[in-house]
Amino acid sequence: MKLKKIKLFAIDSDGVVLNDTYSPAIKIFVESLGVEYTPLIERSVWGSPQITAGHNLALACKLPYSGEKVIKDFFKIREQYIKDHPVEVHAGIESTLELLNSTGAKLTCYGGRNKEYSFDRFLTPYAKYFDKDKPYIDINAFRPGVFEIVKEEFKLNFDEVVFIDDINRVAEVCKALNTGFIGVPASMPHNFQREEMMNTGVKFMVNKFTDITKDIIHQVDRALSNSSLW
Repeated sequence: MKLKKIKLFAIDSDGVVLNDTYSPAIKIFVESLGVEYTPLIERSVWGSPQITAGHNLALACKLPYSGEKVIKDFFKIREQYIKDHPVEVHAGIESTLELLNSTGAKLTCYGGRNKEYSFDRFLTPYAKYFDKDKPYIDINAFRPGVFEIVKEEFKLNFDEVVFIDDINRVAEVCKALNTGFIGVPASMPHNFQREEMMNTGVKFMVNKFTDITKDIIHQVDRALSNSSLW
């Protein structure tokens, strides 16, 4: 599959190729304190650097603690959640990784935990599809990470990269930088990401990672080539 523009696909880990175990834990955390789970809480906590997420949780729940303490308490809640809802690789992702890899563009994965936790534990069987030198990038220190992945890690132009993510915050940044984006909006009953992506103007959305097709890839490539993706 020959592409005109795309040189890199950057794929979010949690929520795209792995199941989402973070937003349910955020909901449990805030509701345990009698606070309603809202679009603002989802936006300000989910996908933020960990210390920022802890600080924003403290503000949202009016907690008299530091961001460091709150994020530690949150991860205890998440550990309880994943006992019943373990982290898993979504079924069927290999065929889609193979499709993306067949374009000749590089693939990298990114997320808010270190490589050992997110990539090595779950995605090692698929490592052959990802860039040899940079198969995974830990973006916790510089979320949302679009600028850093494009310019600092791979030294590409913004319109040569397509991000595949479940959070609208990444779509907003991609729009601002004229970067490619395919949304896989988080779709649990409590999530607000599909509506937010629609409001942002995301043109390419799928229900799950494995719904990405050759036709969608070509449409995104053409849109980036003629500057019509946003």
